[in-house]
Amino acid sequence: MRKYLIIILLLSTPSVYSQINRFDKFLSDSTMTNASVSFVIADADSGNIIYAYNPELNLIPASTMKLVTSSAAIELLGPEYTFKTTIGYTGYLNKRSGRLDGNIIISGGGDPTLGSDYFSDHYKDFLSSWAEEIKKAGIRKIKGRVVADDSYYDYEPAAPRWLWEDIGAYYGAGVYGLSVFDNSCKIKVKSSPDSSHVELISVTPLLPGYRFTNRLRASGNIENWYVYSVPYSSEGWLSGTIPVSSGEYVIDASIPDPPLLAATLLQKRLESEGIDITDETSTVRLSPEFSTYNLKVITQTVSPFLSLIIEVLNKESVNLYAEHLVKELGKNYKNSGTKAAGIYVLNQFLEGAGIDTTTLFIEDGSGLSSRNGLNSECLVKLLIYMRNKGRYFPEFYSSLPDAGHNGTLSRYFSDPVFESNLKAKSGSMTRVRCYAGYFRTQSGKNLAFSIMVNNFQGTSRYIITNIEEVLKEIIIQK
Repeated sequence: MRKYLIIILLLSTPSVYSQINRFDKFLSDSTMTNASVSFVIADADSGNIIYAYNPELNLIPASTMKLVTSSAAIELLGPEYTFKTTIGYTGYLNKRSGRLDGNIIISGGGDPTLGSDYFSDHYKDFLSSWAEEIKKAGIRKIKGRVVADDSYYDYEPAAPRWLWEDIGAYYGAGVYGLSVFDNSCKIKVKSSPDSSHVELISVTPLLPGYRFTNRLRASGNIENWYVYSVPYSSEGWLSGTIPVSSGEYVIDASIPDPPLLAATLLQKRLESEGIDITDETSTVRLSPEFSTYNLKVITQTVSPFLSLIIEVLNKESVNLYAEHLVKELGKNYKNSGTKAAGIYVLNQFLEGAGIDTTTLFIEDGSGLSSRNGLNSECLVKLLIYMRNKGRYFPEFYSSLPDAGHNGTLSRYFSDPVFESNLKAKSGSMTRVRCYAGYFRTQSGKNLAFSIMVNNFQGTSRYIITNIEEVLKEIIIQK
């Protein structure tokens, strides 16, 4: 250990790496007085560390945690991996009369993207397609109900240590064996410029049997709203403030029971097509007696390839997709669709990449938990492993946001020096800003980097600007 520290000190001297001047200036800024920083740059070809500052200091990684999840998923499942949602029925179908004495079953297969706006061209109107296929099967009357089989994963949608204020928002939506519409809904509200009163206009999609208590107020021009809602609940409330205006305002919230919603929407669609259904919708969680044993398959809906899902996951930083992939890894490699099983697989993958996981803390797959603990050294080692030994590095590399162009980097790293050069995953939470990825210097060196900043003062924009300047100087001088 002592020898390692000496090497790091030697490598970080100005004579070896002159551009640390900009980084030193960054560290000495008043906004960094109480901040914690971990920073590593390495040769992406050889893996040799060029510069390191607190390389083993564990910090909150925020969404750079998605690099671990997405790399493990693409390597272990493969870029052409797909999820399948099956529509079928149980019971007896009298094909002469068209009467089904039994239930229509939506059997979830863990698809995180079913009905997602990100993949609208892929799924189109899948509910209409399902209804049409059910009619083609000769079903005209159902003495039973539509049941969502959501047993593919466990019944713990949200990570136990997520914040309550996050779980009700769209970015904190839970993971279900049957997910739909990114497990999010749009709550439309309206305020007026001469009053603090906020009126709740609509919820899309409509959540049958669910009630929101509206405690929102209009104040100033800053949004500071919260949706307090937990999985499988029947009511929640809106709190905080929205900007004062005379127009409508949309709040993106999580859906408390996506499997039940999917079953309800299909049942309504079937009824609108003239199919009579005698009983109310349910799910296997609510009614385990509705066994899917001897399911007679009517049709299947197949997801986009995993490579496309991961591209959205990393570019748009979709927490839901990352959490789905954690449980899918557990399902495939431990026969258990749980978070714990998936995290075990993530740790095994990192160990296989030559990363010591004994000092790391992995609480989820998205980085939403503030209890995650990673360091820049482990992220850089992972990036180098993927570049040099990963079977599907092109797909992984393509999934990373491009500086100044798309995803979470669309408004950052816009200086021409980063153009078509830097690809990186960002991570942000309150007082947390992290980046990890790849770039090429003007002298032709391919580098991998990770910089993690926690507990800074001042604005996040100021911190990001300083990080941009540090990387820009490296690109120009090295």
